[in-house]
Amino acid sequence: MQMYLTDKNKGLTKAEVESRIKENKINRAVEDQFKSNWQIIAENTFTYFNLIFAILAFLLIIVQSYHDLTFLPVIIANTVIGIVQEIRAKQVLSKLNVMNEAEVEVIRDGKPDSLPIDQLVLDDLVILKSGDQVPADARVVAGEARVNESLLTGEADEITKQVGDELMSGSFLVSGEVKVQLEKVGKDSYIAKLTLEAKAMDTSEQSEMVRSINRLIKWVGILIIPLGIALFTQNYFLNHLPLQTSITSMEAAIIGMIPEGLYLLTTVALALAAMRLARRQVMLHNMKSVETLARVDTLCVDKTGTITEPVMAVDKIVPTAGVKNEALETLLQTYARNMPMENTTMKAIKERYSIGKGEKADNIIPFTSVNKYSAVVFKDFSLISGAPEMVLRDQFENFSREIEPLTDVGYRVLVFVKYPKPLKDVTDKLEGKVEVLGYICLNNPIRKEAKNTFTYFAKQGVDIKVISGDNPKTVSRVANQAGIKNADRYIDAQTIGENEYINAVKKYTVFGRVKPDQKKKLIQAMKTTGRTVAMTGDGVNDILAMKEADCSIAMASGNSAAVQAAQVVLLDSDFARMPKIVNEGRQVVNNIERSASLFLVKNIFSLLLTFIALIAAVTYPLRPSQITLISAFTIGIPSFFLALETNHRQIRGKFIPNILARAIPGGVTDMLAVGVLMLTSELLHLDHQDVATTATMLLIAVGLLVLYHISKPMNTYRVGVILASLAGLIFSIAFLHKLFVLQMISFKAVFLLIVLFFAEVAIFGWLSKIAEGIREILIKYSQTGSKTTVAELKEAYRKGIDR
Repeated sequence: MQMYLTDKNKGLTKAEVESRIKENKINRAVEDQFKSNWQIIAENTFTYFNLIFAILAFLLIIVQSYHDLTFLPVIIANTVIGIVQEIRAKQVLSKLNVMNEAEVEVIRDGKPDSLPIDQLVLDDLVILKSGDQVPADARVVAGEARVNESLLTGEADEITKQVGDELMSGSFLVSGEVKVQLEKVGKDSYIAKLTLEAKAMDTSEQSEMVRSINRLIKWVGILIIPLGIALFTQNYFLNHLPLQTSITSMEAAIIGMIPEGLYLLTTVALALAAMRLARRQVMLHNMKSVETLARVDTLCVDKTGTITEPVMAVDKIVPTAGVKNEALETLLQTYARNMPMENTTMKAIKERYSIGKGEKADNIIPFTSVNKYSAVVFKDFSLISGAPEMVLRDQFENFSREIEPLTDVGYRVLVFVKYPKPLKDVTDKLEGKVEVLGYICLNNPIRKEAKNTFTYFAKQGVDIKVISGDNPKTVSRVANQAGIKNADRYIDAQTIGENEYINAVKKYTVFGRVKPDQKKKLIQAMKTTGRTVAMTGDGVNDILAMKEADCSIAMASGNSAAVQAAQVVLLDSDFARMPKIVNEGRQVVNNIERSASLFLVKNIFSLLLTFIALIAAVTYPLRPSQITLISAFTIGIPSFFLALETNHRQIRGKFIPNILARAIPGGVTDMLAVGVLMLTSELLHLDHQDVATTATMLLIAVGLLVLYHISKPMNTYRVGVILASLAGLIFSIAFLHKLFVLQMISFKAVFLLIVLFFAEVAIFGWLSKIAEGIREILIKYSQTGSKTTVAELKEAYRKGIDR
């Protein structure tokens, strides 16, 4: 890479900055991670399904049957909602990125200035101070600082960076001040490359429900082409019907096969869920992710930021033998009042002990990664706190029995001592013995809401796996305090062999000292065992594991690359919102499963009846307007209102088997009833209008039976939906019968209607029990796999038919 030489004091000139901007060597955020608005519009408009509906509409326009174009508003609405929702998500994310932008101090033409990080250019001289995040890959040209690279590597250790050392974008300064020269900016920087990799999600990655609906509509789309041609050919060439009648009859059958409202209902339900979650400070990069999360049975979390607060706190102090607690607190107050708030550890100590009076120190010795201690210096002595092994040195063995019980329960322990000499500076080495005063025990406090959150997941049958870079004993203790089940089952990830990950995820709950590449392997192992896995993360080191998970969740307070990689973002970084997200997903899935069953009854019936019409060489008995009446009051309207009902029931089984178990009995019952009606109409000499009206009544009856069946157990809301649908049907039949081409039927047709209705009730009840039994068998097999016994399958079937 070509390097530009700049004055290490003056920085770039105005002309040099303009030159680099022209060469596009600017630290601009990666823009191509988002689709353009036109791309979103095109991808939602020019779809395979929209093409099918366009062809159907074109055929109806040719024969001037405009009143049968009732399906077009549904398709247009579905497309518009999809476009609006995706553009909205893009805009929210863009705003989030802007809010997260920070300014840094840059030197140009010898003068310091504060600029947003996206206005920096290659070779800029930037001054970074404690708390600043490194905006682009850089090299230190002056100064010294301690840097935390945990967001990149997962390691919590602070690293000293001196002149000539490299700084990676995404890391941040814990203490010190450095002047750096930017070496890689924009797309060339480390964090930008990771961001692009994270955003390169396969667009085919969708939830099971949406994937199933897409597959269902795709197969229907493939089937209707040959069936439509066959029906038209039979009507026009064999039965010699007029062109308009041939096309409208064919379209009545075809429209009956297409679940045109199901896709819209799914989109609306997901959009409403996204809006409700947005009001709760939860952003979905993809509407479908909420359904994925609702099906999750394994949730992987980190210790810091999820179980615990992302800050350190002093839990307690332990005086050594011969030292009183009051005396130790007084000396700690003196130490804390004199020390600057240079890192998170000192911040925790100062928050606890900087109150009260204390003697003013003569000198301050700051913490360094070499010495691993800091000190306040007085005339004849120094008060020191730091890592026990570095401060005690040869005395460490004498005090290890006091220290080990504290570290074993997960505390981060600092030793607090009195050194009998005044230290001069950081290079002044400790010599001789120190007087041990006591121990400072620090930890990350447990989030107040953590226990209730994990209790909720335990009740819902969701396994929690804690994956952390910290000591496994520490993580296990914290997980146990948070109420995580089996938190005592922990392992050091460094001891896991390459081929042992699957056994490890089955056996252990807590994984400590996990490296970034191991996080991905652990997620892969869980998925291999058949689990649906969600992963929470806030750092760049989490991205690959988040991308591997079925659903990824990020805290907005974390790194922006992790936020962009995630499917779900907690804008206020409050993990306690997770139960509400899961409940939203369950409401969407449960209600859409229920509604999809209603839609499929019509589709299965129309498909089967089409085959009967083709085999028997008869005309499809129903008209498009009658299909509209049946769809409106037994499918569309009740589906819409049922989709709004609160329903947090735990999801069981797969989407397709669940909806087929409820739809097939209704579809087959419809087919049998109308099929018998068509066969007996010849014997009873019923005219075409008698058959059409009687068939409509039979289909309405089965539709209401199915509606009642899927609404069980009944409650006031569901009873209200059914009664409202029934009232709408009665009103339409009584006052709008001409619109729906319904007429008074003959006595023979009435008799046949009554007989077939009671037959429908018996057949539907019998088929429903069989279908529920088979569904329970499938659920049981999906849970236990090849280990399932015949006895267990029989028990599952019996459970299904007894429901």
